[in-house]
Amino acid sequence: MSRASPLPRLPWGRPSMKAVVTAGLLVTMLWNLKCFINSSNVSGKAPKHTKPLVVLVWEWPSNQVPNISGDICYELYSIEGCWLTMEQQLLHQADVVVFPHTRLQQGRDKLPREKPPGQNWVWVSLESPTNTKALTGWNQTFNWVMTYRRDSDIFIPYGKLVPNRSATMNIPMKTNLVSWVISNYHRTQKRAEVYKNLSRYLHVNIYGKASKNPLCKDCLLPTTSKSKFYLAFENSIHQDYITEKLWRNSLMAGTVPVVLGPARANYEQFIPADSFIHVDDFSSLAELATFLKTMNSSRYQQFFVWQKKYSVKLYADWRERICTICAMYPSLPQGRVYPNLESWFNT
Repeated sequence: MSRASPLPRLPWGRPSMKAVVTAGLLVTMLWNLKCFINSSNVSGKAPKHTKPLVVLVWEWPSNQVPNISGDICYELYSIEGCWLTMEQQLLHQADVVVFPHTRLQQGRDKLPREKPPGQNWVWVSLESPTNTKALTGWNQTFNWVMTYRRDSDIFIPYGKLVPNRSATMNIPMKTNLVSWVISNYHRTQKRAEVYKNLSRYLHVNIYGKASKNPLCKDCLLPTTSKSKFYLAFENSIHQDYITEKLWRNSLMAGTVPVVLGPARANYEQFIPADSFIHVDDFSSLAELATFLKTMNSSRYQQFFVWQKKYSVKLYADWRERICTICAMYPSLPQGRVYPNLESWFNT
């Protein structure tokens, strides 16, 4: 028995033009369907959410809890599909649970007793390893880390430079040479030793809780802006640990930062090389003091050239930091757990 031809044939045995076109369209449709299915199964990445991502903040990182009701991430930061909550009874509905380390130090019994399947837990800290206690015992607990370190899953710096189009420099009027705002002064810190030796060669105007000259909240920037230089000294020395002492107290105030922290090369990954002075640039503090005292106006203005291209953005609102999780969620690794959190953070 002869087989029926799948397509109508012309007298010389070839398929008709209509049949060829129909078959071509069918092949194209099948190919597009295959590509769509393959693109939907990318391993190692978060599945695409068709509903808002629920982020449960187990306890708020700061003492004052802001309003997080409604679509706050979109209203404030244009981040869509993100719902923040502090209602712990919604644990089993949450996609992500955020645990600030300042709250974890109260003990492991403050955590949920079980983690729902598919849920990711985030460990959050803006403190340096020197000032982060009680890290032991958190093995095999957290999926992601959210810190000031650039190698974090979710990188949350204290500040950054963002492009602007001003093409101008704004240098406030100066009435003194050097200032320093210090809240916690401990003689064992390196910054205390550096200040003590530097103050032998020049006068430093000191403000803050650790001095007898505290500043009100709105007085800080107007005060530090009157100094040519600001001592942006970190309380401990760690990679990427560059805090508001640089971003707010100095760069935003319109004064030149004299930094004590990680190496110069690390600072240059955040800000231009000619926008700051590093203590390590000098062989002695006497040499540094001479450099500051004898700087002419032309040389001083060169430190502010960055203002023609950039402005300072501060990350001061925890809502923005938490909302960042939603923006990064599709690219975050799935199914990973930090085996030893203390080891990672102290590396």
